[in-house]
Amino acid sequence: MGGPQDALIVIDIQNDFCPGGALAVTGGDEIIPRVNALMAEAPVTVLTQDWHPADHASFAENHPGLAPFSQIEMAYGAQTLWPAHCVQGTRGAEFHPALRTDADLILRKGFRRGIDSYSAFFENDRKTPTGLAGYLRERGVMQVTLVGLALDFCVGWSAIDAAKLGFTTRVLTGACRAIDLNGSLAAARGQMLAAGVGLEP
Repeated sequence: MGGPQDALIVIDIQNDFCPGGALAVTGGDEIIPRVNALMAEAPVTVLTQDWHPADHASFAENHPGLAPFSQIEMAYGAQTLWPAHCVQGTRGAEFHPALRTDADLILRKGFRRGIDSYSAFFENDRKTPTGLAGYLRERGVMQVTLVGLALDFCVGWSAIDAAKLGFTTRVLTGACRAIDLNGSLAAARGQMLAAGVGLEP
């Protein structure tokens, strides 16, 4: 992966996002062998972990009468309502058992009840930082590679934020899988390219 200024950011490869999980991404577990190989080579490795309280505002079940995948307006903008997933302390929130977890940093996100957190860098208000940018800069990281789940949500938002923060950013699309909800994959690809993110196989 290059010199010591490169970091691999592995997004949300958790049981609930893999086949059999509460918000399964088709083929989500298929990327794990490649991700593990990339982790073995990367100078700096970060794993992100969706980590929601049970009463999280993004869960459809916490909005009586509203169905999963519908949209509501929150104070910070549009919010997709999801099936309950990656609830703190549950098996669904655990990393997939085949994934390497010997990372330099494990970053938990989405733990604030009233706001969702797709990006590894900011909550969905696009203002509240997670602290990841500061960590990477203190490690001397200038370039980041992103892999994981899902390409059109958490990976995409993380990549766009990384590029906006000044990191040279690439996404290995073959080491990701997507939800593709109402054209979200094509939209995410366009937004990543517009932000200067490199998309590689």
